[in-house]
Amino acid sequence: MSVDADGGPEDRLTPVLRPVRAGNGFEEALEQILQVVRLGLVPGGERLPAERELAERLGISRVTLREVLKVLQDQGLVESRRGRYGGTFVLPRTDAGGEDELRRRIAEVDIEDVLRFREVLEVGAAGLCAAHGLTDEQADRLRDALTRTRDAPLAEYRRLDTLLHLTLAELCGSPSLTAQYAAVRASVNDLLDCIPLLVRNLEHSQRQHVALVEAVLDGDADGAREIMREHCSGTAALLRGFLT
Repeated sequence: MSVDADGGPEDRLTPVLRPVRAGNGFEEALEQILQVVRLGLVPGGERLPAERELAERLGISRVTLREVLKVLQDQGLVESRRGRYGGTFVLPRTDAGGEDELRRRIAEVDIEDVLRFREVLEVGAAGLCAAHGLTDEQADRLRDALTRTRDAPLAEYRRLDTLLHLTLAELCGSPSLTAQYAAVRASVNDLLDCIPLLVRNLEHSQRQHVALVEAVLDGDADGAREIMREHCSGTAALLRGFLT
């Protein structure tokens, strides 16, 4: 897998990829790799980790992994390339599909449930990070994720925003919370894809990001929770306004 400005591949995928439980290896592996693709943790045009690495991280056989990748290929999400520089590559996302696709997504998602669950998880993660404190290495990871959102071109903003929030969820110290957040964030991103990018909103969100990271690094748990709650409320208001 190639490495870009987002940091090493392990950092990007750690919040999502984890050993699956016995009995549901295929289904859980498919769910996790779908999350990697839907969250943009491996951008379109980039290569997934090698089969051997993926199989080891998921705790499945390479035969099962190939069955999973075949499903993703059949769905037009990845493609397999042969040769020295081959592997499994994520295909760029196509257009969201217009009004018909928007209506389909809304019909299949309980928007209020998604937004409330997202807020509970994010507020909790922010408070835990601030209350427990971060190591120097963890603090640097959080700062780096924030910097990438600040310097992001408009077309890349949502993907890098996702990485910032996933980093915070991972650093809270609860793998269960991290896994649940990755799943709900994928649903949030599907909804966000249905509304336009608003520069003024992104500027406001970025100011909240800065304040949030400062509160976490200062150990201000109450402040971190309040900033995150306000941040989630802003996104929720936009989504309700456009989609309900």
